[in-house]
Amino acid sequence: MKLLISGICGFVGSSLAAGLREADPALEVFGFDNFIRPGSETNRLRLRELGISVGHADVRSASDMATLPAADWVLDAAALPSVLAGVDGRSSSRQLVEHNLGGTINLLEYCREHRAGFLLLSTSRVYSIAPLAALPLRVKRGAFTPDAEQPLPAGISAAGVSESFSTIPPLSLYGSTKAASETLALEYGSTFGFPVWVNRCGVLAGAGQFGQAEQGIFSFWIHAWAAKKALRYIGFEGTGAQTRDALHPRDLLPLLRAQMAADHTGDRPRIINAAGGAAQAMSLAQLSAWCAERFGPREIAADLRPRPFDVPWLILDSALAAQTWDWRPATSLLAILDEIADHAAAHPEWLALSRP
Repeated sequence: MKLLISGICGFVGSSLAAGLREADPALEVFGFDNFIRPGSETNRLRLRELGISVGHADVRSASDMATLPAADWVLDAAALPSVLAGVDGRSSSRQLVEHNLGGTINLLEYCREHRAGFLLLSTSRVYSIAPLAALPLRVKRGAFTPDAEQPLPAGISAAGVSESFSTIPPLSLYGSTKAASETLALEYGSTFGFPVWVNRCGVLAGAGQFGQAEQGIFSFWIHAWAAKKALRYIGFEGTGAQTRDALHPRDLLPLLRAQMAADHTGDRPRIINAAGGAAQAMSLAQLSAWCAERFGPREIAADLRPRPFDVPWLILDSALAAQTWDWRPATSLLAILDEIADHAAAHPEWLALSRP
């Protein structure tokens, strides 16, 4: 079987490519990247040493996609993955749409032509901002958590946000491109008869993740703390109580392998959450306490100005993935943090290497 991975030299794409190749040497893994992200070149040699073919192509270019050899499956790991993409001055709104939605369309056309299955890595940011921002919350041990004594909207529980929660805009431009990609992927699969699975991930984290706060807050925070770079708690009264869950990309491997092997004509849900969940959640204040023990204490500035699209608490409930695929996270949050910290100690230049 042949698997094509878009964005193969990104943190997630390279982690999954290496993991899938190691798990199944008979699986032919190949992929492409446009190498516009600082740091992505560092993954090319490692993948080639594993026998993984890496080409240069841009997912926005239909002609680039037309030159790719046929595959049985496509794993879409190419995106501008920041919730601030399109409004942060680093990329324009048009570039965001061209990458995240136009790129998905080009890959779906590839799947239509080659009768390939499609695996879409989506995001927790397809869930509606307004009801998330309005959640009744309380602070427990320095972290926001839903107030169980107050009525919560449908699809929200202490376990997190389920797939039934609202996806009505506003979502952010980034979230909207991913939500539109989900819809088009399901429509293409239904219309042209190829399998499509959509996996909504929370924060993915691990060693080697690029140094962008809005793309991987756990990795950025640890690297910045180790390098004694300035850090700020933004918004939410400057307390650092905002809370997210973390998942190591390698924990997606058994899920992706099961999806590629499954009978796609059954009634399994096409969209699932695949995230760390409440057991692997942490606030920035709690992460700071962990960093202080690991690297020594320091002061964190408070910036009280709100930032677009920020929400105080966002944890995904992956119960449907457990029920449908017998899937659960395998790497503990503390193991993820230790892995990142070890990488930070070994690569003190990482932030400069992997930031624009």
